[in-house]
Amino acid sequence: MDGSTCVLDLKARVEDFCNARNWAQFHCAKDLAIGVITEASELLEHFRFQSAERCEAMLQDERKRREVGEELADVLFFILLFCGRYKMDLSEAFAAKMAKNEAKYPAEKFWGQNRKYDEV
Repeated sequence: MDGSTCVLDLKARVEDFCNARNWAQFHCAKDLAIGVITEASELLEHFRFQSAERCEAMLQDERKRREVGEELADVLFFILLFCGRYKMDLSEAFAAKMAKNEAKYPAEKFWGQNRKYDEV
């Protein structure tokens, strides 16, 4: 459950899974980055050429919702594996990036706006 799961526990589970299969030899930074994008592309396949309304409807269907969840889990798997292998603190990186985003996109300036910070 999201409310009771620690990122460190997830990283350990991914590492244990890979170690049990002797897969570390296949996990350099390049290959892990490729894994992230490959799995993200599989996630995108569910939504490609669909209207926003159709995407929302798909996510109400239990089977499609499960399939999308599996793709999200695959993306997370590679992110966790990358962070574990290269000793990156994902929570710290996320917090730092959010602080940076908050500075670049102040709510009062970007409320209801869908544009990049340098397009102001």
